[in-house]
Amino acid sequence: MNIEKGIFGRRLKQLRNSKGKSQEEVAVAVNISRARYSHYENNYVEPDIELIRKLADFFEVDTDYLIGRTEEARDTDLTKPNRAFLNFEDITDQEKDYLEEQLRIFRKLKNQ
Repeated sequence: MNIEKGIFGRRLKQLRNSKGKSQEEVAVAVNISRARYSHYENNYVEPDIELIRKLADFFEVDTDYLIGRTEEARDTDLTKPNRAFLNFEDITDQEKDYLEEQLRIFRKLKNQ
């Protein structure tokens, strides 16, 4: 993988600081050691795809943002299927409850 030099670590550190998290907290959340996480943040090593996904999920950003392919932390193009539910500002509490229940059902079926 060819991550733009230094950007991955800089973005990890920026995101971690913006969430007020320690390296240990992030490492535990993505199931790696604090030392290993520190190596990524300091650009000593490049992560594998699975770790990039885990970190993107933890920080709630796109993987492309982490690796320097975009300047936008989140893709806001709601025409993309995986972005359809990012903006909950325009829906009612009842609609939110319904969507959350549907998601629980979907996850339960998916894991069977």
